[in-house]
Amino acid sequence: MSERTPLLHYRLSASVNESGEHRRDEHEPRSPATDRRRPAAKQPPKLNTFFGVVIPTLLSMFSVVVFLRIGFVVGQCGLYQTIAMLLVAYFIISMTVLSVCAISTNGALDAGGAYYMISRALGPEFGGSIGIMFFLANVCGSALFVLGLVEAILTTFGISDDGSSLTGSRYAALPTGYWWSLLYGTVILLLCVLVCLVGAHIYAKATFLIFIIVMVVLGTIFISFFAVPFRTVQLPGHRNASLGPTSANFTGFKLDTLLGNVQADYVVDYTTGVMMSFATVFAVMFNGCTGIMAGSNMSGDLKNPSYSIPRGTITAVIFTFVIYNLLSILISCTCDRILLQQDYGFLTDINVWHPLVTVGVYSSTLSAAMSNLIGASRILYALARDNLLGRFLSPAKHTSASGNPWVSVLISWIFVQLVLFSGKLNTIASIVTIFFLLVYAAVDLACLALEWASAPNFRPTFRYFTWHTCVLGIMGCAVMMFLINAIYASASIAFMLLLLLLIHYLSPVSSWGCISQALIFHQVHGLYVLGHVQLGDLDVLPSDPLQSQYDSWLSLVDHLNIKAFVNLTLADSVRHGVQHLLFISGLGGMRPNTLVLGFYDDIPPQDLLQDTSLSICKFTDNSSQTDDPEDQNDPPCHFPPVRGGVSVGRGGVWGGKSMGPQEYVCVIADAVKMLKNVALARYFGQFDRTQALQGPIFVDVWPVNLLRPDSAAYVDTCSLFLLQLACILNMTRAWQKAKLRLFLCVEEGRSLKGTEQKLRHLLKELRMKAEICTVPWDSQVALHWQRQTRSEKIEEMESEEGGVEADKVFANSFPSNTSRVSDEYLQAVNKLILDQMLRPPAIRFLYLPRPPADTSRYHDYLNQLELLTRNLGPTLLIHGVTPVITTDL
Repeated sequence: MSERTPLLHYRLSASVNESGEHRRDEHEPRSPATDRRRPAAKQPPKLNTFFGVVIPTLLSMFSVVVFLRIGFVVGQCGLYQTIAMLLVAYFIISMTVLSVCAISTNGALDAGGAYYMISRALGPEFGGSIGIMFFLANVCGSALFVLGLVEAILTTFGISDDGSSLTGSRYAALPTGYWWSLLYGTVILLLCVLVCLVGAHIYAKATFLIFIIVMVVLGTIFISFFAVPFRTVQLPGHRNASLGPTSANFTGFKLDTLLGNVQADYVVDYTTGVMMSFATVFAVMFNGCTGIMAGSNMSGDLKNPSYSIPRGTITAVIFTFVIYNLLSILISCTCDRILLQQDYGFLTDINVWHPLVTVGVYSSTLSAAMSNLIGASRILYALARDNLLGRFLSPAKHTSASGNPWVSVLISWIFVQLVLFSGKLNTIASIVTIFFLLVYAAVDLACLALEWASAPNFRPTFRYFTWHTCVLGIMGCAVMMFLINAIYASASIAFMLLLLLLIHYLSPVSSWGCISQALIFHQVHGLYVLGHVQLGDLDVLPSDPLQSQYDSWLSLVDHLNIKAFVNLTLADSVRHGVQHLLFISGLGGMRPNTLVLGFYDDIPPQDLLQDTSLSICKFTDNSSQTDDPEDQNDPPCHFPPVRGGVSVGRGGVWGGKSMGPQEYVCVIADAVKMLKNVALARYFGQFDRTQALQGPIFVDVWPVNLLRPDSAAYVDTCSLFLLQLACILNMTRAWQKAKLRLFLCVEEGRSLKGTEQKLRHLLKELRMKAEICTVPWDSQVALHWQRQTRSEKIEEMESEEGGVEADKVFANSFPSNTSRVSDEYLQAVNKLILDQMLRPPAIRFLYLPRPPADTSRYHDYLNQLELLTRNLGPTLLIHGVTPVITTDL
């Protein structure tokens, strides 16, 4: 072998879940509950980006604030603080949007939106507790928008206790009061429930109509600032001059008006009687930013969530930010301060056509209420489907024939109805804001955990984020939560921790990723077990010969600056020693999952260990200040000598090697039987790291079993594991500039375009960037079939003569992914690989077939690998036994 055979490298990683992410095989059987929720009925069409993300997000973010509270914010805070509030609020949500985009583009999304993202990243405890908080946030948000709609209706049609109109409207006919407002809210909520019960598709159609109305109303509002002249507006509820001014002015564009509105002037809110402050106003204003998850909540109803959520959410956020700032500036230039502080519905009074703004207010708030209600129902359905609270939420799993979770809608309706008893919009605004801020912080935390844990399956296609944006988002959310209301913020966090403990004891064991597993993987990523087998029998030895070698190996670990454990064993054969190491190595749940061996060939070994030993010893001698000459002449580092001489064993005669080719292949077969991944490293003595990482860097990947050209496939477990390792290498800092080249072997007559398209689609689902290089290999395959034809004739003649051996019959009963290929074929394939390079790659990844079941073919198997990889330069032959790549989050 070109590398030292006794030195075995193991990759130590968490065998439960290496990546810290949900990992489900495509062919994994689904639970009965999963099957029940997908009946054979005709499914409604999925929603695209515009209808499923942009429209719900825009309407949720506009809703109450743009029509009923934008003047309130400017009137209390002034223009300067209003713009500052918008910058702070949008900075917080922008950091969260980046995290949402990253997580949503990291594989397939299912129903549940933000809950699904968090639970699959942080685990069921964190995900479930945050999911319940997000459910409550949407419930309170829906109630808030219903109360906002009630307030808008009563502003136009309400009559006071003495029978007069609140605003002087001639259409006033509705009685006011707490119980009347509750009745109106209940009726409005019932209308929202009926729409949500029909399904998301009808909801999308309804919101599109509302979207058109809102856009038209916004257009008329902007026109009104320029078209409407000076106008006096009667203030609502002020009939007695002793209570304050009874009217205020819309002045049009005037410098004096602008100067009067730039500074803050906090007064009592006339709807609640509470003195306003920066924190309370921010709580109200921030509700106009809490709709960023509306599109994410619809993830289960989208055609392509990973595509739609980032683009739709970012578009909506940018659009609303521009609109809010323009409205704030125009209002400050045209409206008296008293008008903004005492009439929250002033946009109706100054519009070119009064009823149009009223329709816009009703439509947007109704849409936002429905959006939050349907979002809450989807989150509740996802929680129930995951069995996080046992049987408590089991009724919420039921769906209609079209897949609509109607029971979850009804449960959400009940919760919203309970919140409506609060009575006033500004009363629950702080609670809603804190709930949403807590959820946003959790989304940022989930993205931060995946980024810091360096989970190999965390490969989002959206890359415009860093851990810095996640930290800033978390800090911003936390600071604003306690600024708004420290008591509510503390109570919300305490309630979330209580839910975390409850779910920890109630939830079943899940196959999702968990933050603890991800952090474990981060600690063991790059952690190795350096294994060494020394031949000998302890019964005939005076003492354990391995004890004196530990210091040498530990010194080697320190010198190489790697994280590794050292396991040495004494055995009668290398094979038995490797079996010992594979059985006992590891700590708890962290078990070695990959065995790395040097390749077995006749190339003279490069004894790098002895060279390293001398350098370490020299370093130790120079640094130690000892006067004992015996200590200076006795270096502490010791490694076994390089092989020499001639040895004879069961595998035949081989030059001074600790084991023969038969035993070497047996070691590979044993590792595969123990469900360990295997990597054979060849020609890495020629690897020059400094030279390899200079200039353009290429990593060539051949994810096809070249020893079985008759059944070559790109989507089996081994090829996917090979792709995973190549991708992990590409994710490391030193190899990030490397370009992956994926070689697609094709034959004439097969659909080249279709095969390449399928492979490209697979890479897209796996979030891998690689150049696909098509390689025709008709001549090579022809050599294989010629040999197969000759072999079949020989076997037929042997069977007729009765010459079939019993062990071959037994071996043929077991499947094998190797075949009897000719040397001519292997040499042709080797030349094919060598010819596919304008610039030599730094490293090649090749498919390592499983050793044949017939042990008499082990020599042929090893010879096939030698011919296949001859003169290829640094090459890794990879055999994977565990599916570690998935398109799920």
